[in-house]
Amino acid sequence: MEREAASRIAHAGATWPDTVDDIFGGDCVVTLGYVTPASGSRGRRMKLSINLRNWGPYSTRELVLEFARAVDESGLDTVWINERLAWSPPVPEVTTARTLDPFATLAFLAAATRRVGLGTAVLNLPFRPALPTAKWVATLQDLSGGRVRLGVGAGWMEAEFRALGIDLKRRGTLTDETLDVLHHCFENDVVELNGQSILFQPRPVRPPIYVGGWPPHALRRAVRYGEGWIPTGMDPEALEPGIVQLRELSDAAGRPPLEVIAMKTLPLEDLPRAVECARRFRDVGVTHLVHTQAYDTVAEYRRTIAVLEEHIRPALSWNRRTSELDRT
Repeated sequence: MEREAASRIAHAGATWPDTVDDIFGGDCVVTLGYVTPASGSRGRRMKLSINLRNWGPYSTRELVLEFARAVDESGLDTVWINERLAWSPPVPEVTTARTLDPFATLAFLAAATRRVGLGTAVLNLPFRPALPTAKWVATLQDLSGGRVRLGVGAGWMEAEFRALGIDLKRRGTLTDETLDVLHHCFENDVVELNGQSILFQPRPVRPPIYVGGWPPHALRRAVRYGEGWIPTGMDPEALEPGIVQLRELSDAAGRPPLEVIAMKTLPLEDLPRAVECARRFRDVGVTHLVHTQAYDTVAEYRRTIAVLEEHIRPALSWNRRTSELDRT
């Protein structure tokens, strides 16, 4: 498996740090089709990232380009966008009805950036047929040079499912079916679907998959299909039981500890409190913290990036306690 993955990376013109180790922030192993941090690497270099709004008045061509380039020029790991297919009227006051497709947005940003990771937090898998989804993911991963971080979810807004003609009660089943197809496509050049064999190319290294949603279903899905869990809006103390459960489930499945990506707005207006909050996320086992924030201008966005780099990232150095726990 390691030899096959390395061969495919070399074929794509990328390197291990670009596509595997750098994603997870440490030494990694490839096993059973999954990419996971090597024992003891978790906690050594906690990742720090930021959101980019691909909806509302902030989502014009000029603004999303400037926002993405600002992150690309920084030392932050990934720029994360989400998915909202459509709002139903009346439109909430906090936004407008404008929403951008996540795949098209990340493809656009991939061409305008060089280094930064490109993440979905999250892509609603029931919204699209499984095979075109796999093709989109493979194309984006190939053309971006292996920078995709694939956060996935089952969706929740009834209006969107109604507009798509999809039974909301089938969202879990459809999510699992798409994840099965994704794994199958990225593991085989020849894929058989619905009785038809096809060649699946390009077939770059599969991006890491992070499952959104609530315990216990999201945790079981993460252990079965992914490299981690990507919860949103939860405080460290609320996350800790889920992280403990995720560790128990991964141990039972014979897998190394999975990643935990927390999406949360830090109180940057109060720097001591923001630093303390970020450290609490680290100490409960979060491996990647994504600051989510509203913003109106590019200057404000750049100021936020500067605060994250100058004050938050230095406070998230290697945590000896977490690393020692990983070796037990």
